[in-house]
Amino acid sequence: MTDIQQNSIKAWVLAARPKTLSGAVMPVLIGGALALRQTGADFNVTPFVLCVLFALIMQIDANFINDYYDFKKGTDRADRLGPERACAQGWITMPCMLKGIILTTMLACAVGAPLIYYGGWWMVAVGAICVACCALYTLALSYYGLGDVLVLLFFGIVPVVFTYWCIVGVENLQLLCDALILGVGIGLATDCLLMVNNYRDVNQDIISGKRTFVVIFGARAGELAYLWLGILAVAAVAAVAKLWALLMLPYLLLHLLTYRNLLRLNGAELNKVLGQTARNILVFGILASVAVYMY
Repeated sequence: MTDIQQNSIKAWVLAARPKTLSGAVMPVLIGGALALRQTGADFNVTPFVLCVLFALIMQIDANFINDYYDFKKGTDRADRLGPERACAQGWITMPCMLKGIILTTMLACAVGAPLIYYGGWWMVAVGAICVACCALYTLALSYYGLGDVLVLLFFGIVPVVFTYWCIVGVENLQLLCDALILGVGIGLATDCLLMVNNYRDVNQDIISGKRTFVVIFGARAGELAYLWLGILAVAAVAAVAKLWALLMLPYLLLHLLTYRNLLRLNGAELNKVLGQTARNILVFGILASVAVYMY
């Protein structure tokens, strides 16, 4: 893309990585579906919308931080196989990206602050941890094999549980446990996205000193992990939704087809699998939400 004006709106939209945003919203959608099942007509839309906005802004913030610091540390080199990055391509200057990080962090905090009213002072700690880990992922944690753990937590357990919490509270401990299980499910499904990235970039990550799951355990382990992440994600939904989990079969079929593509493609071709996996997460979130509401 050579027709992008530096620091333009188009450049910022690309830096936000729109295709990744569904992964941030799906856990909130599932938590909201569980809350809707319990509250019915009394469903409180306001905390749900705030949770969606907070998740979206935090994802954009994380993408900006990743773009800025990976370029600064030299991780985004000329041999990069993944999608183009804004700082590395010169679409956004480093000073402007730093300002963008500060702005999105402040905006996320402003949007999240009203959730204290709905979820209590716990939300302060949750928000602070989200902001801290958003930065620490790129700065350190992803270099020590902890990326998959963070995805499970912050693209699964935390948003599902606390979306439910802010809408309903802790009146029904059984449903709160269901929220935890469902959080594990969407977290595992979303981790497929990270697994593809790490599988594609294994050689570059070794050079960068990045000890991802695939670097530590090998490419075959990464392939099997991708397969079982999707299967176990469906199993988590089945543990809650029982027979309504049959609605997840289209996702499972898509996941298996994508896994086959993972095995036969190499290098930059795996970006196709990345896109398919993002689509699969969207399908998972929608189907799981319906199954959870219906069971």
